Amino acid sequence: MTQRRTDNSLFYSIVVLMFFGVVMIFSASSALVMPKLEMTHFLKMQLLWILIGLPVLLFFKRLDFLQLNKAKWAFGAIGLVVILQVLAIVLDGRNHRWIRIGPIGIQPSELAKPALILFLAFFVTWKEKIINSGRYGIAPALMVLGLLFVSIGWGDLGTSIVLAITAGVVFLVAGLQWRAVGIAFLLLLISSVAFVCQPGKNYRVGRLVGWIDPEYMILDIIDPNDYVKKYVREASVAGDFSYQARQAKIAVGSGGVFGVGLMQSAQKLEFLPEAQTDCIYAIVGEELGLWGTTGVLFGFLTILWRGIRLAFVSRDQFGRFLALGITVCIIVQAFVNMTMVLGLIPTKGIPLPLISYGGSSLLSSLICLGMLLSVSEQSA
Repeated sequence: MTQRRTDNSLFYSIVVLMFFGVVMIFSASSALVMPKLEMTHFLKMQLLWILIGLPVLLFFKRLDFLQLNKAKWAFGAIGLVVILQVLAIVLDGRNHRWIRIGPIGIQPSELAKPALILFLAFFVTWKEKIINSGRYGIAPALMVLGLLFVSIGWGDLGTSIVLAITAGVVFLVAGLQWRAVGIAFLLLLISSVAFVCQPGKNYRVGRLVGWIDPEYMILDIIDPNDYVKKYVREASVAGDFSYQARQAKIAVGSGGVFGVGLMQSAQKLEFLPEAQTDCIYAIVGEELGLWGTTGVLFGFLTILWRGIRLAFVSRDQFGRFLALGITVCIIVQAFVNMTMVLGLIPTKGIPLPLISYGGSSLLSSLICLGMLLSVSEQSA
């Protein structure tokens, strides 16, 4: 029997990022004044999710990933996520994202990530030679993925876009014709515009306007009757959708090279919304400076390096696409979060993998990375 070897660079990068996240979550949330919540609430909850997630990581790490190369797992996982997402849309009338069971909240869109990656790896391996043959090739996958993207995009457009990019890269590497990729991209663009303008989601237009034209200089010219401003202000009392992005940039900028010191952030004093979740990278920049943000970036670049390497060296086709899908999904999500904090893209509710507070996000990332480690161990 071949001895299994752990990719230490990959494994320790995952562990270090995860526990670094615990430290930063405690720092970012320690100043929150919330009724009935003690200062260590978010710290304890994240540690609880780590206690759940670490065994899950090790389980998938030791599991032979080839056992997952079956239709029942690929289609079953996608079907379960779609059912859960529909339940979230029904039960969470405001955000259409959460299924709450007592104090525990489950976000199906996060669980869609490992489910989608597993489905993609199975499908392109199964249909590799006929992927461009219309209804016998890519068409069944597009129907399944369309259902998944629509159900998730209804409540979580950012995650839906991350999933779409992941699917696009995997299909492109699998040999899908550029024409088909172009059509899929056009459909994604049209559907994204539709979701941005979705009734009841006024804040999506507001975020886009806040990024493109925060001072309304252009909007005042093309919309003299203030129809757009009235529309987006219905979603916010303040009506300032560039506030979060502006405060995040202030946090990063004030950190300089060496930072103001751990636990010393001023922006976490309820100036920066979602400091322990979506904007935790800004707190890293403020407290630990350029060195801290570069260290986080280095951790994700290590995952990128080891994952892409696996996509080339894995001896199994299913393993190659599994490694590719996982790597693209984790890295795209991380870079979207970091560029959002730096104001390079519009504000989106996307957590930083392994670091941001959130049980569903952490569990999803650990499932994906456990499968990546499994591919690594059996490709050594």
